[in-house]
Amino acid sequence: MTGAKRHGALGYFIAFFLLTAFVITSSMLLFLNYFARSAGVEFTPENLFTAAVVTFGNAVFLALICTAVDILRRRIMVGRPVRAIVEAARAVTRGDFSARISPKAAVGASDGFQEIIDCFNTMASELSGVETLRTDFIANVSHELKTPLAVMQNYGTMLQSPDLTEEQRVEYAKAVTEQSRRLADLITNILKLNRLENQQIYPESKRYNLGEQLAECLLSFEDTWEKKSIDIETDLEEEVFVESDGELLSLVWNNLFSNALKFTDPGGTVSVTLKTEGDLAAVRVSDTGCGIPPEVGRHIFEKFYQGDTSRATQGNGLGLALVKRVVDIVGGEITVESEAGRGSTFTVKLRRAA
Repeated sequence: MTGAKRHGALGYFIAFFLLTAFVITSSMLLFLNYFARSAGVEFTPENLFTAAVVTFGNAVFLALICTAVDILRRRIMVGRPVRAIVEAARAVTRGDFSARISPKAAVGASDGFQEIIDCFNTMASELSGVETLRTDFIANVSHELKTPLAVMQNYGTMLQSPDLTEEQRVEYAKAVTEQSRRLADLITNILKLNRLENQQIYPESKRYNLGEQLAECLLSFEDTWEKKSIDIETDLEEEVFVESDGELLSLVWNNLFSNALKFTDPGGTVSVTLKTEGDLAAVRVSDTGCGIPPEVGRHIFEKFYQGDTSRATQGNGLGLALVKRVVDIVGGEITVESEAGRGSTFTVKLRRAA
């Protein structure tokens, strides 16, 4: 508190105490005057003056005691939590998101400070999580960008050699093309995820046949499953309609089908089923691939997380993050059941159209 504020507060307290003492003294004198008339007793001016002085002095004395107690109470119950909140807030503004405020003592908890402290700690925790995600995101993006760029640089350098055979030249050019495609896919997915996460998306709902959409998306991967000799099993219930954003949901199916085919070894099986469950439409995409260990399953919807690093060159760890975000936007639900070495099953449930 500055000197001007201290003087202002002191003047306010003195004026308040004097006014209180005057009111109490006046009330006491009125009482004595009424008492004297009722009892037939007559007070001399000296008696009244003495009574007034004593009453005024007692009022000031009691007011000073109450002021001292109130100042001590404020310093303990108001000053301390306010200082703690201010210090923590300053720490957060300096970038220290680990700052937390210790819980306030139970005495006087109804003054609202504990609620403020709880809200501040929650805010600091959320900011800490956001900062961690931001840092990880930048680190992961940098890593994902550096890898294909390094490969392209190396193969581009080798392509400049005049001693290359035609077969080597085609091979190196193919590697550059593949890495440039991977880089383009990464940037596209980053832009899509950024749009989905940082903008208010209003799905353009339209009633359509979900089975037909699943079949069309699955057929776009025909070259992939034929190249790997993967068996495709489908069980799509007919006339299942949903009212949702078809363009957004196509991102879900394309990513789930792509992952299922990517993680299924040649000769394996990928199955797609569509069933109605009450007022819901349940889509299940299963594969006989490597499966997901429990510790990996807890993170598969996080950005850039790739449980099977041996296949990291085939993706960028953004697909399932996109899937989760889209399903949340359209009001659906997604779950995964998996066992290491025995494959995975992703289930998406959407509300059926009337």
